[in-house]
Amino acid sequence: MANGQWFPQDWPERIRALSDGTLTPVVPKRAATVMLLKDTDRGPAVHMLRRRASMAFAGGAYAYPGGGVDPRDDEHHVRWAGPTRAWWADRLGVDEAAAQAIVCAAVRETYEEAGVLLAGPSADSVVGDTTGEEWEADRAALVARDFSFAEFLDRRGLVLRSDLLGAWTRWITPEFESRRYDTWFFVAALPHGQRTRNASTEADRTVWIRPPEAAEGYDKGELLMMPPTVATLRQLLPYGTAAEALAAAPGRDMTAVLARARLEGDEIVLSWPGHDEFTKHIPTDLPTGGA
Repeated sequence: MANGQWFPQDWPERIRALSDGTLTPVVPKRAATVMLLKDTDRGPAVHMLRRRASMAFAGGAYAYPGGGVDPRDDEHHVRWAGPTRAWWADRLGVDEAAAQAIVCAAVRETYEEAGVLLAGPSADSVVGDTTGEEWEADRAALVARDFSFAEFLDRRGLVLRSDLLGAWTRWITPEFESRRYDTWFFVAALPHGQRTRNASTEADRTVWIRPPEAAEGYDKGELLMMPPTVATLRQLLPYGTAAEALAAAPGRDMTAVLARARLEGDEIVLSWPGHDEFTKHIPTDLPTGGA
């Protein structure tokens, strides 16, 4: 294959159904994902996980820690440090309750899947090692959704450090996809004293990799990824440190990227506005898709 782009095998069929009006788009669920960065002597590296090959969606693809928003975090007021909820609402293009839940999801998923927690006992601190038995028990309970992240923060007496996150971009799963997500991408730096680990049941491998190396692996077809992952990796290339990337985040355009599909002769043309490299030409008689 020319590169490591992945898309589901049923996309061509679903695109045709959307085009002829027989497919009703699924309402996307809110989600958040975090590009966790740390500095190396050759520039920042990003923490990535490889989804298990057995996963129904994007099996074998590299991605960042992330997942769906817990609606319970809309309403439970949490101890909060950094920009106000109103500021985040404006930045993310949602109301204040939704903004809190989206930021909570970003911090929760980083903790659930990488063992890194962007919270501390005060507005200017971050917890240290989170690998003890009690921490692990709480992390497992979060994964099981035994309690919300807001409730977890309360239980631990922790303040959510929204100032350690930068909103980077927003992608919405195409209308023809059966599993749809409205995903906000964030950047964050690995806090001092914490370390990542593969805490996700959905991943069989985690790596720290420099964005240029990850993008090159994709270009060579060695690393499988979805368009948002590749796009954000390329967007990180200009920054020499994690701090530079975080400083750039507030100025980034958060207009959502949504794939478009159109029929041209005997082909379906699939494109992502502003990201020409991902354009696909799929024969209309192709029963299944591929990378």
